[in-house]
Amino acid sequence: MMDDATANPVAAVALSQQELDRLTDQLIDKLKTVFDPEIPVDIYELGLIYKVDVSDDREVAIDMTLTAPGCPVAGEMPIWVRDAVLTIPEIKACKVDLVFEPPWDQSRMSDEAKLQLNMF
Repeated sequence: MMDDATANPVAAVALSQQELDRLTDQLIDKLKTVFDPEIPVDIYELGLIYKVDVSDDREVAIDMTLTAPGCPVAGEMPIWVRDAVLTIPEIKACKVDLVFEPPWDQSRMSDEAKLQLNMF
């Protein structure tokens, strides 16, 4: 009887916590390069990123939202996010889904974003 590793020699090697931490830092850095065109703050600090999953295959799945459902760049922003993430050499694929539950509000913004927008 063969174990899973023998049965599928191309199976992904599980990410170590150290590698996952390093990739997470890189992902955050890349997400911070994408800005909402109507607000001079990056999407990470605005709290528009709801979920980031990294598989052992080094594929990334992101759930994000917009400041408003009628945002004029709704069709483009997920592409900007995907393209930014795919500049990380170890990342093999990236899928970005727009979600609107829960709705975004200003409480999701980081203190840094609030400072940038003079909201304190």
